[in-house]
Amino acid sequence: MPTYNFTCNQCQKPFEIFLLYSEYGKTPVHCPHCQSQNVRRLLTKVRIAKSEESRFESAADELDSLAGMEDNPQALARAMRKMGEQAGEDLPPEFNEMTKRLEAGQSPAEIEKDLPELGADSAD
Repeated sequence: MPTYNFTCNQCQKPFEIFLLYSEYGKTPVHCPHCQSQNVRRLLTKVRIAKSEESRFESAADELDSLAGMEDNPQALARAMRKMGEQAGEDLPPEFNEMTKRLEAGQSPAEIEKDLPELGADSAD
């Protein structure tokens, strides 16, 4: 049985209710707090799981779209954050530092000059 989220227009309290698919829209819904039928359904976010292969394909597409963004640091930061979210892994603090600076309008060249360790090979 799926759970549906509602809020009461009378007492303003949120609640959830279990209904069969066949019951939804046919069974009257009452607020459990004040018994009012003056309720509205709240839509919840849906998250779609992607396969690892699909995430890598999306990341490759994003990398292709980064070409030429050196002159638009904010757009580069948005693309990098989106790629980071799609990776589904915790990213190092340096990633956040880089994207914050890009969002503030700092160019990649300026960031590399200020933080040369970000471009350094970590295998040293």
